[in-house]
Amino acid sequence: MVADYTGPGLLLGESHGGGGGVGAYLLHRAMPHLPPWVATAGIGIAGGLGSLQWAESAAAGVGLTLASVALTGATWWMGKSTTQQRRLHSAVTVAAGSAWLTAACLAGPTAGPLDDMYLIGGPVLALSWNIRMILRRNDDPAGQSSDKGLLEKVGLARAQIGNAKVEPNRVTAPLAVEAGEQTNDDVSKALGRLASALDLPTSAVRYQPDPGSSRRGELVIVPEDMLAQAAYWEGPSNLGGSIADPLVIGRYDDGSPMYLWLPGDPKEGRNGTHVLVAGGTGSGKGETALNLQTEILSRRDVLLWLSDPKMFQDFRPLLPGIDWAAEGGTPTEVMVEAIQVVIPARTRWLGQHNYRQWVPAAAEVQNDAAHSCRSDGRACGCAGMPYLVAWMEEAASTLRNLGDDAFTGIAQEARSAGVSLVVSLQRPSYDQMSTSTRASLPSVIALGCDPRDESFSLPDTVLDAGAHPGAWGNRRPGYCYLVTPGIDETRYASPGRTWGFGPDAVSLMEVLADWALRNGAVADPITAGAASSVAGNAYTGRAAGTGPAAIEEDDVDEIGYGPLVDSEDDHIDPEAELPESEEGDDAPIFGQESGRKPTPEEARRLFAQALEEFENEGRMVVGPKDFTDWCDRHSLGRSWVSKRLKAAAQEGRLEATNTTGRWRIVPALTAA
Repeated sequence: MVADYTGPGLLLGESHGGGGGVGAYLLHRAMPHLPPWVATAGIGIAGGLGSLQWAESAAAGVGLTLASVALTGATWWMGKSTTQQRRLHSAVTVAAGSAWLTAACLAGPTAGPLDDMYLIGGPVLALSWNIRMILRRNDDPAGQSSDKGLLEKVGLARAQIGNAKVEPNRVTAPLAVEAGEQTNDDVSKALGRLASALDLPTSAVRYQPDPGSSRRGELVIVPEDMLAQAAYWEGPSNLGGSIADPLVIGRYDDGSPMYLWLPGDPKEGRNGTHVLVAGGTGSGKGETALNLQTEILSRRDVLLWLSDPKMFQDFRPLLPGIDWAAEGGTPTEVMVEAIQVVIPARTRWLGQHNYRQWVPAAAEVQNDAAHSCRSDGRACGCAGMPYLVAWMEEAASTLRNLGDDAFTGIAQEARSAGVSLVVSLQRPSYDQMSTSTRASLPSVIALGCDPRDESFSLPDTVLDAGAHPGAWGNRRPGYCYLVTPGIDETRYASPGRTWGFGPDAVSLMEVLADWALRNGAVADPITAGAASSVAGNAYTGRAAGTGPAAIEEDDVDEIGYGPLVDSEDDHIDPEAELPESEEGDDAPIFGQESGRKPTPEEARRLFAQALEEFENEGRMVVGPKDFTDWCDRHSLGRSWVSKRLKAAAQEGRLEATNTTGRWRIVPALTAA
């Protein structure tokens, strides 16, 4: 019973050493308010003692008066660095106290009204300081509080900071610089110094300007780098969901997930988007691509077309689930030509079914009369149209060979057709990609790069807000900034990190590819038909045993895909008739001995045979160089090649591409 007893003494902290309880709490709270009262009591005691020593002393009166004036003046002078209100309050207090003390020492503390003045004026002055302490919001000198002192160090002494919002590992505070003197640009320029003052990395301090003001914004500070510890991919975030749902490709530095949407959403007012993935060697571009591709393949209503000049080195486990995979060179050239034909075909179908843009309902069988292509208003029952993602990996060589016009046209027209273009390359500089093409890619995943290349990847507004991918280089693989529609713009300058893919991820990726092969979307008749009309049997679609996964490396070597145009052939005019070889000529055309010259009828038959062979091999884009080996096998001369290329184009068997000297084979059934 004794041990459980809690009496009044214990509540007031009177036992067990008096170290706790309400009494100790009240004393602790009262301590800051005691100094004015102690000073008041001290002046009263000093006045009584002084009257015993200097009562009615003229010399003491002069000395005390001068001391009072000097002390008041010193208080006013020393208060010039503080606020005007505090300076005046301090001077009045010192003047009143020293005047009473002088009078009390000369006449006695109880003479005349001195005692009443002390009993009334002393508590009033003490209470005034207590009230000031209670009501103050920032009682430090201007620019000398912890926040103001910090801002003064970085050149923002007169900036005003509002109430901060504190979240786990994130502090957000509204900031306003001095009107007419500074702008948001001054804050952006000071972020590096602010990070230095806080002893944080540059990327940990960001500033998001207010779109409606040139002097207001939000300062964001993330004190701990939660990305330092790598997190590994554990599988797709939404297996079997729609591509319209967000793709989760990593996490931000405060631990929240990184979302990316590809299709648009008319309800949210968000348009579909194309994506630029940019980063230097070793920045984690391959794993970033795996993050995005695994999310795409895990959705039920999307097709993925992939071009990769590196023989699918990073993506081979995913090949069975990819609808169309092409290496660089001619296969990629064929794919680009197919995309250009697929886009208007898909747009036409969406328009006929009353879709202003692709939505998940477009991927379902069209049993809704509102989306019927029939003139009588009844449901048409047409097969749905899955979303399409065209991925160009290591796109610098593709851009160089095919030119920017092809990519720019695709990017400008594809979104309304339910197509997203993903372009991945190391350095999206002006010599690699035109400004028109770059402007057509509104979303960007910017990984570590050379500091000089930052402006090629990210908008200036994001860089001004504190984004700095050049600080990482290739030292922090997977670190990135994500700029894309659908996420809060304040997130644009927040660093994130994509999931890592360890050795154990290969088997999981193979399982995902098998799921996509069995449960993923199948190309609709419109998309498949348009692609086949260009690519012929080079486009197989996603089917077990027939897709890219069934192609072995030896088969690729036999097909013999090579560069689009050798540098030695850049001067060749495809429209010009090639000269015939002459006897004794040691430099025959194409660098080899020319064979016999066929008759015109035989030339037409042999050329048709050559096109048929190319088509059967899946080589749907050809030029003069491609006929070299074929002519050698048949002991034929080459002088008729250019003439037959032009004639075949006039007959509809060939079509010109965007690349000079390259022709697209129109599949035989289509040409007929």
